[in-house]
Amino acid sequence: MGRRPWITVLDKMIMRDLIKTLLAVLTVIVVIIVSRKFIRILDKAIEGQVSNETLLTILGLKIVTASIAFLPAALFMAVLMVLGRMYRDQEMSAVSSAGGGASTIYRAVFLLVFPLSVVSTGLSMYVSPWAEARTEALMQQDEQSADIRGVAAGKFSEYSQGDLVFYVEKLGKDKKMHKIFVQHRQRNGKLAIINAEAGRLEDLKDGRYMILEQGERIQGQPGAVDYVIENFAEYAVRLDEKSSVINMSREAIPMKVLKSSNAIRDIAELQRRYSIPLSMIFLTLLAVPLAQSAPRGGVYGNMMVAFLIYFSYGNLIRVSQSWVINETIPAWLGGVGVYWILLLVGIGLLIKLYGWQWVMMKIREKVAR
Repeated sequence: MGRRPWITVLDKMIMRDLIKTLLAVLTVIVVIIVSRKFIRILDKAIEGQVSNETLLTILGLKIVTASIAFLPAALFMAVLMVLGRMYRDQEMSAVSSAGGGASTIYRAVFLLVFPLSVVSTGLSMYVSPWAEARTEALMQQDEQSADIRGVAAGKFSEYSQGDLVFYVEKLGKDKKMHKIFVQHRQRNGKLAIINAEAGRLEDLKDGRYMILEQGERIQGQPGAVDYVIENFAEYAVRLDEKSSVINMSREAIPMKVLKSSNAIRDIAELQRRYSIPLSMIFLTLLAVPLAQSAPRGGVYGNMMVAFLIYFSYGNLIRVSQSWVINETIPAWLGGVGVYWILLLVGIGLLIKLYGWQWVMMKIREKVAR
């Protein structure tokens, strides 16, 4: 007799269906999540805070981060959908009649889940923080250059935190402005009104300036002693520099910084990143028995229970992270407590389906190995 192949026909069939379903579910989830987030970025683009050139780059980075974050949820749903279909189509009955049981299904599923969890570890630890940091850097860079990008003919533009308001009647192809009206509130609180024939935005050594040409400047209240009217050939108005310091969110902190930090918030963030590959393993442990826990309830009954379990898990992760940050619980408990709960729930589902003796027999077999 020949040796049993390492990957059987059943393994290949389940893995192929899981991959197809996982990609479909993940695509739907990512499109919904990224669309909601991208609307906020489009609002900033309309206001001139984000350039059109970086929109597609930011969209791609958002797709990367959302795909990594929701990979456990998509895998959980994919396992439920594939195994649920196999039960409805009586394929599981054929597997059972051939001598296959829960261990056979677990083997086929985890042949895919284990490599995915390893890949997701790298994605969660390194790729996702890089994408977050790159997104924040692009948006910060665009906000700093919003003064140049936001200039448009026929509308009032406000810059320097409202101290500078100007109107451009015509904007040339070389970005030179024509027929300009400017309201400039100076640092001493005095208000100046400027009319100029032309102007341009220019970066000089000590900052960014609006250079106005051939105009008139009026400052003060009519009748006051300091009321001034002056004509000029060229007049420069300085635009306040925006801070070049990037306020990086905790999700964008590099992995090497988190590993070397003893700050409780960094420890909580590290646990959050580890939760992605761990949740893929432990949620799959639940999904296999959950797919057949209510055979007469149909697929929707199982999916409702699955949603309840996943959202409970998500809330427990957030609450656990908050407790770790507030030092309500020890950091080690925040890192493993939720997964012990998932493990107990999974064992409970297996006991409900196969009985206590079957579960204990399988545990003894694993220990003996």
